[in-house]
Amino acid sequence: MKYEAVIGLEIHVQLNAATKLFCDCPNRPGDPPNRNTCPVCLWLPGTLPLLSREALEKATLACLALNCDIQPKSAFDQKVYYYPDLPKGYQLSQHHLPLARNGWVDIMGENGGTRRLRIHHIHMEEDVAKLVHETEGKTPVSLVDFNRAGTPLVEIVSEPDIRSPYEAMEYVKALRAQLRYTGAAECSMEQGTLRVDANISLRPEGTDEFNTKVEVKNMNSIRNVGDAIAYEIVRQTECLEKGEAIVLHTRLWDPDKRVTTAMRGKFAGPCVPDPSVATIRVTEDWLRKVQSRLPEMPARKSERFVKEYGLTPDEASAMSLDREVSEFFEATLKDGPSPRKVANWISTHLAPALRERNQAIGETSLSAERFARLLAMLEKGVINAHGAKEVLLQLLEQSESPEELVEKGRFRQVSDTAELEAIIDRIIADHPSDVEDFRKGNGKVIGFLMGLAMKASQGKANPKLLKETLTKRLG
Repeated sequence: MKYEAVIGLEIHVQLNAATKLFCDCPNRPGDPPNRNTCPVCLWLPGTLPLLSREALEKATLACLALNCDIQPKSAFDQKVYYYPDLPKGYQLSQHHLPLARNGWVDIMGENGGTRRLRIHHIHMEEDVAKLVHETEGKTPVSLVDFNRAGTPLVEIVSEPDIRSPYEAMEYVKALRAQLRYTGAAECSMEQGTLRVDANISLRPEGTDEFNTKVEVKNMNSIRNVGDAIAYEIVRQTECLEKGEAIVLHTRLWDPDKRVTTAMRGKFAGPCVPDPSVATIRVTEDWLRKVQSRLPEMPARKSERFVKEYGLTPDEASAMSLDREVSEFFEATLKDGPSPRKVANWISTHLAPALRERNQAIGETSLSAERFARLLAMLEKGVINAHGAKEVLLQLLEQSESPEELVEKGRFRQVSDTAELEAIIDRIIADHPSDVEDFRKGNGKVIGFLMGLAMKASQGKANPKLLKETLTKRLG
């Protein structure tokens, strides 16, 4: 029997509001343990929560970016369970009346074309504390860091529309890009500000029934999301083929062993309305003000880049995926370079350099104006592509102008015909057998000789002029 996967994702996103959700403690991931606490987030007797307006605004922006309908009325409930990371014995979450419903994101399907994946609802909730497990000698010790307790989250619950690991990964990518555009969240899986739980079940292909699902946690990268789902599909298929029942429970993804392991049974505690937090009522006037802060989103920006700048759809998509990159791209164009050349250099050279350094553009010394000047020097033949790459790496770390770095590093391109001819004559004299092969019809040899000549010029030769001169010399 062939089986079809039915997958739904629950994604927790930490909002980058300045304070926690119900108190004035700083919302700063990475601070020393238990530095950002107060009687409210420690839930000491006599304290009352007060909802953060900033967190509500950022949550609403996130919902609008994901095409959701903001509900006129939402409220918090007490989600009751007992665990060391929850000092009061329940979590404040919007179980019955969530902030938003009926959203969607579009992805590129595996077979091409657009695939729309629906969002059931988005609700606000407070995060729990962080458990830290250590071993002192032979005795394991569990410690609690309450810095994270009470930080503002939105939980994005998809419809069970996802059918493959590929679609799950593309859904997370699209959702992350939309949320980052709003400025409401950093969405870093590595730092834990975006966390994904996957609910996976199988059903006979061609049927519409829903079967018992298994939840998988502990996926700290998009690649791990795909790998964990792929593994779970195989595991559940083998269970069904053996006649074993699928039991509702939670599993953990082990990225080292690349397997899921059983964690605990699935338990749903009671959720009762919380009397201490006021009901949220959204007016049309307030919603219009929040909506006016929503930037041009990636899909619309990509369409505009195709029409306005003549980019290909792939180029436009790459330039619009990240808001900072898109703004840097357009700022660079103000100084005159070709849009397609700018897009190519950002994708091919700048983006890999940033990934290698684990930096964003704003964390480097590079400005759009200096980047445009570098490309202008390349266009005018002052430097070649090799030299431009070297200068670009220096611009990320130094404040000097591109012109100064070119002169300082002696990257100016060699376009003097006599100098190039002298280099070529040496190469031809040192490799007579290769020259003879070329003259017998082996056209590939010219690439080899070009490489030797470029190396002899220390990468500074004008490639176009060098090839013309070499071809002429070879006759």
